[in-house]
Amino acid sequence: MFDAGRDAREAMSKVDTAWLRMESPTNLMMITGVLIFAERLELKKLKRLIERRFLAFRRFRQKALDTGSAAFWQTDPDFDIDWHVRPAALPGRADKAALEKFVSDLASTPLDHSRPLWQFHLVDNYQGGSVVLCRIHHCYADGLALVQVMLSLTDAAPVPAKRVELAKAWLKRDQGGVVQRLLAPTRAGFSKALAIGGKALGKGSELLRDPALAAMLAKEGGEIARELAAALSLADDPPTAFKSGALCANKRCAWAEPLPLAEVKAIGKILRCTVNDVLLACAAGALRSYLLAIGEEVDGTTIRATVPVNLRPLEHAKKLGNHFGLVFLELPIGEANPLRRLERVAASMRELKKSRQAILTFGLLAAVGMAPVGVQRMALELFSRKATTVATNVPGPQMPLYLAGRQVRELMFWVPQNGNIGMGLSILSYNGRVHFGLIADGKRVTDPDAIVQHFAREVEKLTLITLMEDWDGDIESQDAQATLAHYA
Repeated sequence: MFDAGRDAREAMSKVDTAWLRMESPTNLMMITGVLIFAERLELKKLKRLIERRFLAFRRFRQKALDTGSAAFWQTDPDFDIDWHVRPAALPGRADKAALEKFVSDLASTPLDHSRPLWQFHLVDNYQGGSVVLCRIHHCYADGLALVQVMLSLTDAAPVPAKRVELAKAWLKRDQGGVVQRLLAPTRAGFSKALAIGGKALGKGSELLRDPALAAMLAKEGGEIARELAAALSLADDPPTAFKSGALCANKRCAWAEPLPLAEVKAIGKILRCTVNDVLLACAAGALRSYLLAIGEEVDGTTIRATVPVNLRPLEHAKKLGNHFGLVFLELPIGEANPLRRLERVAASMRELKKSRQAILTFGLLAAVGMAPVGVQRMALELFSRKATTVATNVPGPQMPLYLAGRQVRELMFWVPQNGNIGMGLSILSYNGRVHFGLIADGKRVTDPDAIVQHFAREVEKLTLITLMEDWDGDIESQDAQATLAHYA
């Protein structure tokens, strides 16, 4: 029997529409996650869990429809759980290299737009345990919301009967977290920022030809518009191996062995900066080391990362949808001294915390969702020319998680890149450890494992410096310089 309510179309939000339309053959708009288990996980139990908890979010039974003039959500009348939750097996030795290749292949494979845009793949032969790989299109939700969705699949104990409200417990402990503190000054003027974002996009073609015209916005909108004008007028990122040449359709994924979170916190405490500062500075050092290893001159070079920033209370993230802005963070890969590199990253973060960049880019993304295809492409080009990578840092639960009774040993995820950006850096803390991963264009980065290995060495450098007996915070001290010289 026909159910008009069930089959009716539901309008997609402007920002979600923008992410739906950003997809290209060389940059798929998927968020990809990997959960590694020490024990075997049965496919039947995973399907039952997905049906009971994941599909409790009605959105995941819906397809994304784009008519060209508008986009909609519509329930899939032929929904098939067996297509969305699939078994897989690794070839050969089924080791980490084989898993990284499997993840890379799936990260390069588009989802089927005739169905709801998500899939889970269960690998049942990895190091004596299992791996669950999930792919979800960005139009369904942003990264923070999807972290909440994944939390809803897990328990705080192996036996579901002992399940607690994990997300609620985590949010209470987080007490606002990095993203909330970063957003504190941005909420004022929200509606005005959206209006100015639309006006900026309307002038986008002129801005591309003559960025100096961005100053027009400053006269019309005061402080908010001046910040947007400054963001639009940023110089293009310098050419490096990470930024040069056309993108290809193949992505390469890699991740490092997890590091103790307590070690990173100790570094931050001694060096008087945040954990976020430490991790992003180490990521910048890893990129520097890779470029030097392939013979590229980088001294004096600074690149930018676009960093997603949450624009809603954390407890509302499970409502799905995209509600975040972007800020441009400077990564001083041309700085040889790891302590000065850390100082510069921390200073850049402090400036961003005082700015309204995130809310302004949200306004631009909303305007992109309404704009013609040609203007959308122009906006993507404008954004992607100003950055080399996307960087995300998610503070996850500091307790073990269980999915269908099996403990999650490791977690990793990657967010998509847009336009001509060909690299994404992901940092996630979970259960007392820090996980670092990278996704990159196959032509621009031929060996992503080299970058993630350099990340661990960058953390080691800062650890050794802070362990010096006479360390007093002076990066010019003789002992500090001797330690740094060891890594030059």
